This record gives sequence, C-alpha cells and structure tokens, in this order.
Amino acid sequence: MTDSSGPAGTGDASDPGGAVKLDKKPPTSRGSRWAWLRVTGSVGPFGIGVAVLWLSVIVLLPLAALTVSSFEDGWSGFWDAVTAPSALDSLKVTIGVSVIVAVINVVMGTLIAWVLVRDEFPGKGIVNALIDLPFALPTIVASIVLLSLYGPNSPVDIHLNATQPGLVVALAFVTLPFVVRSVQPVLIEVDKEVEQASLSLGASNWITFRRIVLPTLAPAIISGGGLAFARAIGEYGSVVLIGGNIPRETQMTSQYIQQQIEVDRPVNAAAVSVALLVISFVSLLVLRILAERTSRKEEAAR
Repeated sequence: MTDSSGPAGTGDASDPGGAVKLDKKPPTSRGSRWAWLRVTGSVGPFGIGVAVLWLSVIVLLPLAALTVSSFEDGWSGFWDAVTAPSALDSLKVTIGVSVIVAVINVVMGTLIAWVLVRDEFPGKGIVNALIDLPFALPTIVASIVLLSLYGPNSPVDIHLNATQPGLVVALAFVTLPFVVRSVQPVLIEVDKEVEQASLSLGASNWITFRRIVLPTLAPAIISGGGLAFARAIGEYGSVVLIGGNIPRETQMTSQYIQQQIEVDRPVNAAAVSVALLVISFVSLLVLRILAERTSRKEEAAR
C-alpha cells in the first residue's frame, strides 16, 4: 500500500521515526507585564505586608497628615509661610551650618574610623564605645554640657554661646557616629594585600590611600556624610541652649518651627516642616544615587 503520511498527512516524511512536530507558540507578554508584582524572598507576601503596614503607620501616615496640615490655607498660604523672611533666614542658617558639619565629620569621622580599625592603643575599646554615646545621650544633655564648657562661664575661656561656631560644635557632636559607623565596617573589609602591593611598587602612602583605599570607602563616606547632614538640619535638642536662638544669626529651622507653634501658627510650622523634610529627602536621595554609582564604578574597575 502507498504511504499517505507525507505532507498531506499527520506525519513528516523526512522524519524516520514518524514523530509529529508541534509548532511552539511564542510566549505571551502577560507574564512579563505582571513580573513586577512577583514576590520573592524568604518572608513571603505576609512578611512584606506587615513591613509595609508598619512603615505606613510609623512614617507615611504622619508625613501625609503633616503635608495636609501645611496646605490648609492653600498653595498661596504654604508658599507665603515657606518664603517668609524669617523662615528663609532660619533655612539659610540651618543648611549652611549643616553643610559645614557634614564636611567636618566626613574628614574627622573617616580619620577616627581609620584609627580604630588600623591602629592599636590602650583604651581602644573605650574609645570605640564612646563613639556611640551621642546615640544614647539625650541631645539636651549635650547642649547643657557644651554650654557649661563653652558658655559665658567657660572654664577654658572659649565662649561659643549664641554663635554659629557653637552650633557647629553641637551638631558635630551628635552627627559624628553616622560617619564613623558607616566607614568602619567597610574599612575592615578592605584588602590590605592590595595596599601592600602598591607600597612595594614604590607608591607613597598618600597615593595608595587616594587610589586604592579611598575609592572603596567613597560610597560609605558619602552615605555617612548624607546621614550626618540630614540629622543636622533637623536637630533641636543639642542647639537649643548653646545656639541662643537669635534670628538671622543662630536660629535653626527647628527652633523657628517651635516658635511658630508657640505663637499659634501651626499651619506655618507645618509648611516649614514640609520644606525641611523635602530638603532632607532630596539630599539623601541624591547622595544615595551618587554612592551607588561610585560603588558600581569601583566594582567595574576591579
């Protein structure tokens, strides 16, 4: 009999086994369209839901309530409150002092982290524990201590009360741990063999640090500096006594906000608070992006 399983049949004449070949359908885009909703990890949807709920209750809802309060008088009222001369003066003082503090702590915090990691000396454990003291110490206590040391009755004859240098000292005290604790663990993981190889090839200590160590530490330094800046612009307790709260000179934005509440202007206080939050969030976001780019460049160079 004649085999009719050729092109007109269900088989394939070129296939000796007579297997039927099925055409594969192209994958639909529905799976990729909803891929961003896929949940992966160890905690699962329940854990993620609890985390999002807690974050919403603790952070998002208060911020939303503050934002709504700041616009009770409309956009014009919000803008008038934020651009009031006294509000702008306090923002200028706050941002200027906070930038100075962040730069100082980036340098000194990195140096302290280096000493704690690379050097051995008596009392090192005590010094390492003292770094975290500003985290545990009430900031108002720090203000009292600084006022007794640098106030009108200073035992060292250094008078920083009601001056911007006094603000810098107070804010540097409370923000130093952010840089030290950001840089310290990264410095511990730095490969010392690469540094030794650089030194053995004739490079100086400064060139080795600038070209080998600093690129590795840069993301941590940037992150620590950003946290120090964000903490400084919102600080109140450590500057309330030594700062003097002098408008256009030493009045921080946090003190201006309290002043607006005391004179029964809660909408103005909320508006300036929102402006301060926006400045803090944008600065942290920009520095985080910069730190991630620096980290990627460092990984690509290896």
